[in-house]
Amino acid sequence: MARFELKLPKMGESVAEATITSWLKEVGDTIEMDEAIVEIATDKVDSEVPSEVEGTLVEILFEKDAVVEVGATIAVIETEGGDVVAVTEAKEETPKEVVAVEKTIEKAVETVSEPITKTSDSGKFYSPLVRNIAQAENVSMIELEAIAGTGKDGRVTKSDILSYIENRSSRPIKTVEKSVAKPEKKEAVKAAPVSVNGEDEVIEMSRMGKLIAKHMVDSVQTSAHVQSFIEIDVTNIVKWRTKVKDAFLKREGEKLTFTPILMQAVATTIKKYPMINIALHGDTIIKKKNINLGMAAALPDGNLIVPVIKNADQLNLVGMTKAVNDLAGRARGNQLKPDEIQGGTYTVTNVGGFGSVMGTPIINQPQVAILALGAIRKVPAVIETPDGDFIGIRQKMFVSHSYDHRVVNGALGGMFIKTLKEIIESWDVNQDF
Repeated sequence: MARFELKLPKMGESVAEATITSWLKEVGDTIEMDEAIVEIATDKVDSEVPSEVEGTLVEILFEKDAVVEVGATIAVIETEGGDVVAVTEAKEETPKEVVAVEKTIEKAVETVSEPITKTSDSGKFYSPLVRNIAQAENVSMIELEAIAGTGKDGRVTKSDILSYIENRSSRPIKTVEKSVAKPEKKEAVKAAPVSVNGEDEVIEMSRMGKLIAKHMVDSVQTSAHVQSFIEIDVTNIVKWRTKVKDAFLKREGEKLTFTPILMQAVATTIKKYPMINIALHGDTIIKKKNINLGMAAALPDGNLIVPVIKNADQLNLVGMTKAVNDLAGRARGNQLKPDEIQGGTYTVTNVGGFGSVMGTPIINQPQVAILALGAIRKVPAVIETPDGDFIGIRQKMFVSHSYDHRVVNGALGGMFIKTLKEIIESWDVNQDF
């Protein structure tokens, strides 16, 4: 028998750790090659970790909600034959502050008369470790209820309660009874963050929702957002797509939507204006060689995620369509890999998919610009011809361009979407795909 160490895989250059959200297998279960063993979450995406070998799961080194560094051993699988591989002890991977608290727990006696229950009156669940830490550190159920959990479904994790304890001295608290051996002492407990009546519903923000909210606020506080708007006539594209979409599906096995057509036009425009394809780090501008288009996609829970089409300018329409459909489909199924939502240099969001005529999107840091595609509408328009002007029905859309005015001036921001308009409106209705 040999023992194989399953390690937390590398998930992109900027991802250093992940949270264990759910173990899909238990100790003693048989594991197949490439079978998912554990679900993890990073600040970028949720994903599964598959097994690289066949065997039996004999050890789980981190419990649910634990934060684990990339490269750490998270489980041990016993396989047939081979040499025994030394297993990293879980305690070596445990953060120092957790070790300190766990040592305190081992020596602690019952000090709080109010019991710390598994489930609170509001329905929140607390793990055994969180309850033990709360008991040892005299954290009451009322205090525990007030802690905003960052774990799955809003659960309070070890990091959450340790952070609360560290900052507790500045929090106003409620009276907590000490053990009989000590006199009663009054300490402060943080008051409930909201006040609701019996008809209101309290909804905890999801982990991803909190991350997105912070990302948006940080972006607004970082970049000087300016917007430019332009109306584009997409009649030729609408007519061409209507004419070829059935043949495209039959030949390529892919549905042809407007998104890849427009994304291809954006990539072409970026090549003409490379100073839109930059990142700003402090006072340093980094001009990106590759054009990696971020594509905002809606998730089933209402949140947004931005998968990235790498080297988008090198793709023809068929390649772009396959990339768009693949990433959008796997985004909706929470099947994206961490690397697939990193490295974007410019982002496009389709607000028209929700019926919006236009929007003012927030820049995806550290990028310096983002484009919002509005809904395509039939509108009356003045059509210029050699024989004079007349009114006709055209298919049009508004495009909104948000850019960082610290490094992108109005001329560049405006010329970018003017050129995009020219590229889109010159679409040849007789071309093949």
